[in-house]
Amino acid sequence: MRRAVGELSGRTFLVTGANTGIGLTTATALAARGGRVHVACRSRDKGTSAVAHIKLETGSDDVSFLPLDLADLASVRAAAAAFLALGEPLHVLVNNAGVAGQRGLTRDGFELMFGVNHLGHFALTLALLDRLADCGPDARIVHVSSDAHYQARGIDFELVRRRTRAITGMPEYAVSKLANVAFSQELARRLEGSGVTSYALHPGVVASDIWRRIPRLVRPLITRKMLTTEQGAQTSLYCATDPGLAGQSGRFYDLCAEREPSPVATPELGRRLWERSEAWVRV
Repeated sequence: MRRAVGELSGRTFLVTGANTGIGLTTATALAARGGRVHVACRSRDKGTSAVAHIKLETGSDDVSFLPLDLADLASVRAAAAAFLALGEPLHVLVNNAGVAGQRGLTRDGFELMFGVNHLGHFALTLALLDRLADCGPDARIVHVSSDAHYQARGIDFELVRRRTRAITGMPEYAVSKLANVAFSQELARRLEGSGVTSYALHPGVVASDIWRRIPRLVRPLITRKMLTTEQGAQTSLYCATDPGLAGQSGRFYDLCAEREPSPVATPELGRRLWERSEAWVRV
C-alpha cells in the first residue's frame, strides 16, 4: 500500500477489532494516510501481528497494540485506563469489533452479542469521551453497525441479561446492531456542541472473519458473493475522515451515503438504552 504523506498527520485513531477483517483494513488505510493508529483487540499475538503487518504495508512506525476484551468490562476499563495513561490525544474512536452467530454470555452475564457489540463499546466510549472532547472540534466516534438492525423490533432489556436463545444467534445480533444505531444517535444528542460527532454505518455484507464459525466446507459458498474487506472498510473510512461530515452527527450511512435508519431507533429507545447501559457499566 502506498503511503499518502501527511494527509492524516497529527490525528490519532483507536480501532477495535483491528487485528483482522474490516478493522485491519481500516487501521491499515488510516496508517497509510499518516494517522497514528492504536490496534485494540483481545489476543496479544494477533494484535502484535496486525501491528507488524500494518507497519510493513504502510511504512509507518506510528502503530501500537492495545489489549482489549469487549466481553469483559474489567478488561474494557483497563484498556481505557492504559490508553489514557499514555497522555496521547484521541481524535477518532472506531467501534469496529463484533461477533455474530455465536451463543453464550459475557464474563459480566450479558447476552454475548449484546455484551460485545454494544455494551463493551459503550463502556469504552464513555471512558474515553473526555479525551475525545479535548480533541474537538472534529473528534469522531464511528460505530460499525449493520443493516441487520432493521430486523430488530426493539430491545428487551431483560433478555439481554440471558444467554443467547436463537440457534443461529441472528435475532440477538440484530438487537445488538440496533443498539449500535440507538447509541450513536443518543451520543449525538448528548454531545451536541461539544466538538465530538457520532456516526453509525452498514459496511455491507463482507467476507470477513465474522463468519469463521460457519463450517469450513460451506463457508466459500456463503461468502463468495460478499464484499471484500477493502470494499467493506470504505464507509468506516468515510465516516472517520471525510471533511464533508464534520459537524454532522447521529446519522446512519451505507455505501458512503446517508441512509434512513430503522424507525425503531427512536430518541426514547436511545435514552432508555443509555440509562440501562450506564447503570450496568458503572457497577
